[in-house]
Parts: sequence; C-alpha cells; structure tokens
Amino acid sequence: MLDFIGLGLYDERSITVEGHEALSECDRAFAEFYTSKLAGATVEELEEYHDVDIEVRDRAGVEQEPEPILDAAEGGEVAFLTAGDTMISTTHVDLRLRAHERGIDTRVFHGVTAQSAASGLTGLQNYRFGKSVTLPFPYAHGGEDVPKSLVEGLEDNRERGLHTLVYLDIKTEREEYMSADVAAGMLAEGWADELAVAVARAGSPEPIVAADRLSTLAEREFGDPLHLLVVPGDLHHLEAEALKAFGGAPAELVAVE
Repeated sequence: MLDFIGLGLYDERSITVEGHEALSECDRAFAEFYTSKLAGATVEELEEYHDVDIEVRDRAGVEQEPEPILDAAEGGEVAFLTAGDTMISTTHVDLRLRAHERGIDTRVFHGVTAQSAASGLTGLQNYRFGKSVTLPFPYAHGGEDVPKSLVEGLEDNRERGLHTLVYLDIKTEREEYMSADVAAGMLAEGWADELAVAVARAGSPEPIVAADRLSTLAEREFGDPLHLLVVPGDLHHLEAEALKAFGGAPAELVAVE
C-alpha cells in the first residue's frame, strides 16, 4: 500500500486528522520537499510530532529512481509525504501511476493547497481563478526576467476577467525562496504595473495579505517564506470590498463600475 499524504501549508500540525492517522499506521515514510516545503517545521520536528522516521528524497530520487519507494510499498504500508496537497504536482501523479502499474494499491489523503488558501485569505472567489503560472528566478531559465509564457498566461486570464495565481520559485537545495517584493518588482518592470495581492505564510497563525500596485508591493518587506502573488482580473463588488478590508487595497485600485 502506498499512501500519498498532503501535509498542509505551514507546520507539523497542518496535516488533516485522517492524514495523521494514516501516517501513524505506516511502516515507512518517504517525503519530498523540492516542489514545496513546510516553512514552519523542520523534518526533525515532523518526525518528532508524528513519531516516524522520514526518508527525504530529492527530485531524482522520486522521478528517476522511485524503486525504493515502490519496493517498500509492495511489502508493507508506506507513506509518501509532500507539503500542501499531495496530488498537485505531476511528479506525484507519475509515482502513483507507477505504483498502479505494479499492482500496488494507493490511497490519497489531501491537504490544504496554496490556491485554496490564497482565495480564502484574499476574499477572491475560487471559481474565478484561471490558469496558474510560476515566476522563476532569472538564472533558472536563462532568459528574460519575466518569461514570455508567464506574460501570456497573465494576459489570457485577464482577457477572460479571471484572477491569476503566481507561484514564486523555490530552490530548496539552495535554501532560496523568491519573495513577494522581488516578484512584484520583476512583474512591474517586465509586464505591467497593475493591482496585485501579496500573500505571505499562508496557513501560519499570522499570514500577511497586502493589495496594491506591483511597484508599491515591490517596496515592502514580507518576512519569512513562503510567498505568492495573485493578479486579480475583473472584480465582483464583494471581492473589491475584501481586498480593501483584508489587504488594505487603495479604493481607487479596486473600484467596480
């Protein structure tokens, strides 16, 4: 049996009760934190809280060399742990398919996602989000500061009046996490100086939500990771009120005709 368990957004307590119970019943636990991580907990804190030993795998150890995980799952109960929801990344879907091909039963224990948290914290309605995009570090893609594909994604969503969730690049092996102010500055210069919402440490006891022009957000400090940005599309009047109330948005930027 291979259980895919989402750990939630922030620390060792962000997991669901169902996920915690499933983890406690497993013989071995593997995890990856290259797609995301828990900013509020170390691996050691996770192990102590859940009373398990966790074997952390890098990207190659999941995507190219998954045999140790699958072999263990053929002979016992195995947990595969990730931050957020466990099936957001195609990496994890691929691992589940490999297990299926080998006749290994799988179960999925979902966790809270950054997208649902961003919607809830900002007050922007979840069904009005379009395709998400990722803003990479410039050195990671070797091109312009803002990739053309990201701009196209933003523009496609805006043409349909939809909001865009902008994931910010992380390099866990280098302990490097793009901050919302850096991302806002890149978008203000490489795309357009539009209304955006910075969200920092979603899922923590004290998350930050700030709505303003990208150039203004670029001048702020949002503290420890993880961060993301939301670029709103057309606003419903309730969304506009939420951005003013919860994000401090200037009234002129969220005026609804």
